[in-house]
Amino acid sequence: MLLLLQLLRHLMTQRFLTLNGNKFFYDEIAAYSFRNSVPLNGYEAKTLEFCRDWLNGVQEFPIHTSGSTGTPKQITLTRKQMETSARRTIKLLGLKADEHMLVCLNTEYIAGMMMIVRGLLADMQMTIVEPVVNPLSLTPADEVYHFSSFVPMQLQTILHEHGDALERLDNMKAILVGGAPVSFSLQRELQQLRVPVYHTYGMTETASHIALRLLNGANAADYYETIEGVTIGQDNRGCLTITGDLTANEMLVTNDIVEILTPTRFRWIGRADNTINTGGVKVQTEVVEVAVSEALAELEQAPRFFVASQPDELLGEKVILVLEGKQLPDAAEQQVMDKMRSLLHKFEMPKDVYYSPAFSETATGKVSRLRTMQKLGLETD
Repeated sequence: MLLLLQLLRHLMTQRFLTLNGNKFFYDEIAAYSFRNSVPLNGYEAKTLEFCRDWLNGVQEFPIHTSGSTGTPKQITLTRKQMETSARRTIKLLGLKADEHMLVCLNTEYIAGMMMIVRGLLADMQMTIVEPVVNPLSLTPADEVYHFSSFVPMQLQTILHEHGDALERLDNMKAILVGGAPVSFSLQRELQQLRVPVYHTYGMTETASHIALRLLNGANAADYYETIEGVTIGQDNRGCLTITGDLTANEMLVTNDIVEILTPTRFRWIGRADNTINTGGVKVQTEVVEVAVSEALAELEQAPRFFVASQPDELLGEKVILVLEGKQLPDAAEQQVMDKMRSLLHKFEMPKDVYYSPAFSETATGKVSRLRTMQKLGLETD
């Protein structure tokens, strides 16, 4: 045991991570011995405090949910849950010691935290940067990464703003993308990449993802495949239930309507609270958003958007579309509406289009529909 401890201490004096361009050795992080000599901003301090707690064997971690679909709340995950999740991803993606990973998701939330845990458990070289829209802009152009995880907006921005984006991304052995739906236009762009890109399904309560969907290549799928140790089912609403060691073997009931294809595969339909009852017909907003995404993809630059509802005297509720940015020219808006009409039933078509100069976002970069609609003076549930 003494020899093992000595070996671990030796390794910690050799291993380091890079945070916003500064190198921090693991033994310094564990002791927090650099704190008074290295100036840190708030994000850097929070990131290193999590690393310190992990390196010192802390067994429980209080974590805030993102608040993208409701009020943010604090839950507690155990070290065992986080280790189990991380090791399964490491095994599934074939991540190896000394490979280089880029961490560019907010490390105060589960997606960024779990990237760090994977890096520590797999003994990978880690470069951590602020969670900006274009994280590659914060890294040296010649630095090679083997693994990273992005939100869709980051990945789309990289593809648009970096002339060498395909080369840099194709150096990786796997890419995860999550936190929001992947648009039709982004999925089409991803077909240029050789590196497998996986859309994740998961939540804070499951210590990151419990299922992956391959977005590109010959085997791209429209369904999610669960990772090892996860049992799925449905409740009487048709919503996904999850059981396994990641949930402490308790059944977690989600608000996501799914179609279960096999014991390990499911197709995501939408959220139960995103169902609009318009004129007695139930419309799933995510179905409408797929059509909107395809219609907007025909524009030179597709804006962000979401579909919601508003009260209507005749219909009870009506479907609306909210676009980010300046109002589209009449011809462009008409083009989008005509394309949607070719893809949607009459009752699914948005009855009104609203424009927001800039969407409100959560701390993890997800669109906050609630706050955006409030800014526009629209009614919210």
